[in-house]
Amino acid sequence: MFDLPLPIHPTTGPRGFSPVFAVGDADPNHPFALTLSRRTPADLMSGRAAPLVLARFATLADAMQGAIDHAEGMATDATPQLLAILDRDERLVLAGADSDHAVAWCHPVTSAAEARGVVTEASQLRAQAGRATAWAEPDLAQRLRHRADLLDGRLVDPLWRAFAARALQVAA
Repeated sequence: MFDLPLPIHPTTGPRGFSPVFAVGDADPNHPFALTLSRRTPADLMSGRAAPLVLARFATLADAMQGAIDHAEGMATDATPQLLAILDRDERLVLAGADSDHAVAWCHPVTSAAEARGVVTEASQLRAQAGRATAWAEPDLAQRLRHRADLLDGRLVDPLWRAFAARALQVAA
């Protein structure tokens, strides 16, 4: 999901939602971008599957708070969304799922071996989702894909792994 080589284009926000962020967060010079995954079939087929930039932040702590603010603004019956914080070079810094007015952060992998295991497991879940779709089980397929996306959220760029893990420890 986060390995798409497509550029990230700033936008005003996802349909039906006005994020509650501080003024000035659209500054393109800020190094951290809070993004929202776009995985609907229409987005994938139209080429708009690149993450949607919700806001930009000067620090990782501010970006994490922005993700929490986004989650708090979601309707209670909204489907969980995958949020990601990317650096200015579009490397994954941290990811998490928003649901029930909170963000469940994905803990980054700690090694290349663990990353390979995560990739293998996510691939298996996507294969199972494909079979579930073929068996006319769209809800199961969606849950399996979401679990695979959460695993992908652990694939933090090696440059950021230790820093992101420490940020999560401090936040806890």
